[in-house]
Amino acid sequence: MIIIIKFCFFAMAILCVAPANAQTQGVVFGYGGKNGPNRWGHLNPHYTKCSVGKLQSPIDIQRRQTFYNRSLESLHRDYHTTNATLVNHVCNVAMFFGEGAGDVVIDNKNYSLMQMHWHTPSEHHLHGVQYAAELHMVHQAKDGSYAVVASLFKIGSEEPFLSQMKDKLVKLKEERRKGNQTAQVEVGKIDTRHIERKTRKYFRYVGSLTTPPCSENVSWTILGKVRSMSKEQVELLRSPLDTSYKNNSRPCQPLNGRRVEMFHELATEKQETSSKKKKPN
Repeated sequence: MIIIIKFCFFAMAILCVAPANAQTQGVVFGYGGKNGPNRWGHLNPHYTKCSVGKLQSPIDIQRRQTFYNRSLESLHRDYHTTNATLVNHVCNVAMFFGEGAGDVVIDNKNYSLMQMHWHTPSEHHLHGVQYAAELHMVHQAKDGSYAVVASLFKIGSEEPFLSQMKDKLVKLKEERRKGNQTAQVEVGKIDTRHIERKTRKYFRYVGSLTTPPCSENVSWTILGKVRSMSKEQVELLRSPLDTSYKNNSRPCQPLNGRRVEMFHELATEKQETSSKKKKPN
């Protein structure tokens, strides 16, 4: 698989959720200029969804367009210790997991954890605010469909998981300086269980890949709690990337009438308590 310096190819670009496709290999896309997001849909016939799709991601999650759904359940994630590899994919830094990394259950369907990667700044906005970074944890079901669990990060204290990866990220940066544009750093066994910490609030909607081919019907879960990472960590995530990909965020897309549903544990508890009080003796 050929990688050309300073450009992202479909097969090795973000690998956000899509597998390589021989028909789209060799088509470059970027985040500015002639190959920027507003041109993606015109770069290749297989990228048409990027321009004409009605279920595109990311979006700005606005209060007035968010609906509390009492039927949503607490997010169930079950991750395990597994082998991992840190990879410079030219336009993002990603971590790929071996088999048995765990899964997430959405609408009674299991999606296995495949990889995670970072965008700087965030792709999704929350109530009009764009944050310093966004983590995408990419899961795939046996039928090939995808579910992405996203976390937003503001500048603040160090993020524990990235703190564990500091030496590996520095090594990835050093490989970039040596001219190795697509370096891989073996991480070995890694424990991802702390990432599945209890989530009291999240947003759910149907969207798309945030990179070409912008395929739709991707289940998105955006965690409501904005976490923190240090400015140094943000720079470490950017450092292996070429200048044109350090800001690797697609602009927000129109909602086009979609419902953004919200789960909130505290609201659910209040409703349950209220229902119990109304029950006759």
